[in-house]
Amino acid sequence: MSDIATNSQAKSAAAQPVFEPWNDPDAKPLIQFRDVTKRFGDFTAIDTLTIDIFEQEFFALLGPSGCGKTTLMRMLAGFETPTEGHILLGGEQIDHVPPNKRAVNMMFQSYALFPHLSVWENIAFGLKREGKDSAFIDARVEEMLRLTRLERFAKRKPHQISGGQRQRVALARSLAKAPKLLLLDEPLGALDRKLREETQFELMDIQEKTGTTFVIVTHDQEEAMTVASRVAVMDEGRIVQVATPAVIYEAPNSVYVADFIGDVNLLRGAATARSTPAPPEQTAVAEAPAPAEPLLESAAPLPTPQDRTPQPNAAGAWLHDRFLTRILGPRPDAVKRLPPPDHAAPAKTAETPPKPDRTAPQDIPEGGIEIARGEGQPPLIAAAADPALAGKPVVLALRPEKVSISRERPATHNALQGKVIDIAYLGNVSTYHVELQDGQMIKAQMANTRRIARRDITWEDTVWVGFSATAGVVLEE
Repeated sequence: MSDIATNSQAKSAAAQPVFEPWNDPDAKPLIQFRDVTKRFGDFTAIDTLTIDIFEQEFFALLGPSGCGKTTLMRMLAGFETPTEGHILLGGEQIDHVPPNKRAVNMMFQSYALFPHLSVWENIAFGLKREGKDSAFIDARVEEMLRLTRLERFAKRKPHQISGGQRQRVALARSLAKAPKLLLLDEPLGALDRKLREETQFELMDIQEKTGTTFVIVTHDQEEAMTVASRVAVMDEGRIVQVATPAVIYEAPNSVYVADFIGDVNLLRGAATARSTPAPPEQTAVAEAPAPAEPLLESAAPLPTPQDRTPQPNAAGAWLHDRFLTRILGPRPDAVKRLPPPDHAAPAKTAETPPKPDRTAPQDIPEGGIEIARGEGQPPLIAAAADPALAGKPVVLALRPEKVSISRERPATHNALQGKVIDIAYLGNVSTYHVELQDGQMIKAQMANTRRIARRDITWEDTVWVGFSATAGVVLEE
C-alpha cells in the first residue's frame, strides 16, 4: 500500500506544472507598471517603464548603482509618486495611495528593529498598530516565529541575537500582516558571505511556503540568480532584459547584459555568412565480391551441429581423467582437433582504420556565421548565430566555463593560441587569463576535480584555448 502511495505521489509531483505565469496569456499580473516615468528636476530616474509582475513571483531588480532600481521600489512602496504613467496593484491604481494604506510591506537593509523591544514584540508591533485582538496577535506571532525558526529567541532583544537572526526577525515582522507584496531592499547586504548564501535559501523557502510575492532589489548578481524566478536587468532608468536567470545568463539580449551578468569574454569582429557545403556526389555502389574459396583443400572441414563434440584443452583432459571418468565415462580416443594455423584458410581482415587525429577540427553544424577578428587571425565559427548579422560588427559573448585550455591544440575549429598571464585559484575552479597572439585577453575556467601537487599549466606557458561552434552568443555591436 505504501508503494502505491509513493508511486502516486511521484506521478503527482512529475505532473505538477512549472511556475511560469509570464508565459500564460490568461494569467493576470499582480503589479503593472504602465509607461511610468519619474523625474527629479532635470534628472530622469525612471524612463517610460512598462513591466508586469505576477502573483507568487520572486522578482529581482538588478543593476548598478544609479540605474533606478531603488526608485522603482520606492514608488511601489508609496514613498515616491510617478511623474507620468500609472502603477496598478491587483488591477487598481495605487499612484497616490499612501504607504500605510497599501497592501505592501517593506524590509529595509538596516532591518529597522526596535532595540528596546523583544523579538516577539518586534514581530507583533504592526499587528498591534492595526488594533488586532490579542488572541489573533498571539497566534500570528507564534506562526511567524515557527516559520523563521526563532521560537527559542522570542524573549531576546535584537542586540542579543546574531545578524542572520535579526534578518529573520525583520522578515517575520514584514510578513506578519500578510501583505500581497513584500519589498526587500538589499536585505542580505549586511551579512557575511557564508551566512548570506544560507539565508538566500531560507528566503526562497519562506516565500514558497507563504505564497507572498517578493520583489528584491540587489546589486549582487549571485543573489539575484539564486533566489529569483525572474530577473530584470536595469540601466539608466530602463529595463534592458527581463527573463529567468538561466535565459539571462545563457542568452543575453545585449552586450550590456552579457557583460553585467557573471564573467564573460567579449570577442569582437565582423560577421560573414557561412557557405553551405555542397551535398556529396552520389556514386554507384560496387557489388560485394563473392566469398573467396579456401586456398588449401587439406584444411579440415568445420564440424556440423550434429557431430560437434567437446574439444578439451590439456587442463580439461586432466580434469576429466582425474575426476569425471567415474561419472561421464572415459574420453573418446579420437579427439577432434582444430586444423593447425599454417593450414587454415586465411581470415578476411578489414583494413585497419587510421588513428583519429585529435588535432583535426570536429564536424560542426551547418549555418550561422563566421567572425573575422583581424588580419592574420583565424575566423571564429558561431553555428547558432543569426545569418542576418552578416556584414555587421558583432560581439561573441563567451562564458569562461565554456572555454577549454590545454597544451595541445584541441579538436575544435575555434582554437586560439596564447600565453598564460595570470591564474586565479578559487578552490573549486581555477580561472586562467590567457593573452592571445593579437593581444586580447581571454579567460578559461578549469574545474579542480582532483587534488594536485603541481599545476599542469602554469604562468608563462604557451597554451591553446578552444570552444565549440555553439558555445557563445553572438550579439550586435
